[in-house]
Amino acid sequence: MVDNRPGAAGNIGANSVAKAPPDGYTLLMANATLAMPGLFKNMPFDVVKDLEPVSLIAVGPSVLVAHPSMPIKSLKDMISLAKAKPKELLYGSGGVGNITHLEMELLNAVTKTQMVHVPYKGSAPSIVGLLTGEVHVLFSSIPAALGQVNAGRMRPIAVSTKKRSSAMPGVPTVAESGVPGYDAASWYFVLAPTGTPKNHIELLGREIVKIMNVPEIKATLVADGFEPAGYTPEKSARFLQGELKKWASAIRTAGLKPE
Repeated sequence: MVDNRPGAAGNIGANSVAKAPPDGYTLLMANATLAMPGLFKNMPFDVVKDLEPVSLIAVGPSVLVAHPSMPIKSLKDMISLAKAKPKELLYGSGGVGNITHLEMELLNAVTKTQMVHVPYKGSAPSIVGLLTGEVHVLFSSIPAALGQVNAGRMRPIAVSTKKRSSAMPGVPTVAESGVPGYDAASWYFVLAPTGTPKNHIELLGREIVKIMNVPEIKATLVADGFEPAGYTPEKSARFLQGELKKWASAIRTAGLKPE
């Protein structure tokens, strides 16, 4: 049974699972916002202490795109332009604290550039902002950008993850393009309340790995712009720890305050 509990960027649903009996029958499907507790005041639960990783399901790469009128055909071009004209290159996002905002702030930090953030009220308006030239570049989900890229209304520059996207195999990664170690994306993760019996966690993890290897499931995820993962509980825990550290640093660099 699925119990959708929206609100507070997913924290209402996450808190309900964190406080649920650890019986192995209550699970949380979370997205990357779970790894960004620094964005929120008075978090009612602790991601590390109150939730147990079961499996990373899938990773959704973003694609860095530029308006075709810009003299940007590669990541090197964008970085050079941003350094030559500090605070003049404008980037859009789906809003303050949105994954596309933090991906670019992370890039700002590691490349020592000063691109200026222009937040929109959602990802769709940010895409419109790029198409009309209000902003020069942005990170977008691949499904949202693909049609515009194919129509020549956006120029793909680089993919945010450490591996190329199956949906855009010809587009290099940020890391390949001269920023080694850069790896950022949205994702979906299954977790359980802390205290859930280890044998339940391991069983659930094994079954999810099996499901994520079903060809039809893989094909559906790839068509939606995701890369199937299906990590074991141990590998998932390491992944989540890395995400918590990465996004805590990006939030500090961006000067974001909890809301």
